[in-house]
Amino acid sequence: MSKLTIELRTINFIQNIMGNNVTYVTKVGLKKIQDELDQLQNIERAKISKAIGEAIEKGDISENAEYDAAKDAQGMLEAKIAKLQGLLSTCRIIDESQIGTSKVQMLNKVRIKNINNGAEVTYTLVSETEANLREGKLSIHTPIAKALIGKKVGDKVEVQVPAGIMKFEILDISI
Repeated sequence: MSKLTIELRTINFIQNIMGNNVTYVTKVGLKKIQDELDQLQNIERAKISKAIGEAIEKGDISENAEYDAAKDAQGMLEAKIAKLQGLLSTCRIIDESQIGTSKVQMLNKVRIKNINNGAEVTYTLVSETEANLREGKLSIHTPIAKALIGKKVGDKVEVQVPAGIMKFEILDISI
């Protein structure tokens, strides 16, 4: 069985697990995924191949820990590559020009106020792959984002979180 056949089967397996769901991303988010895949395929694969080759040169591979570690790393790398390829096959770029601000939707910046303590925070609602809390990018799949979707400025929402119920008021929606 060829390496390509194995990779295609792996991609199909991952897509079946993911349920062939569409993943909406921005152009920037798509580029980030493509760059990571390129890095893994063109640089990391070569490093691991070199490590395997060096381990083989040392002799008997049946008891060679370096060889075993390199083969394990290769397996994990190939799984990650297959996952990213599967993700790319389901990505759809969001037309940012079609994003409005009358109701909360993906790619909106939403300024909310915690009603319990008065703290204000602004989140940009993004896909799972682009989420980064340090940058204020909140995954659309989080409980807070799910509660905000479809709401308008002035609406109040309750969100069930592990610590209990949090109450927020939507102060602003922008792009």
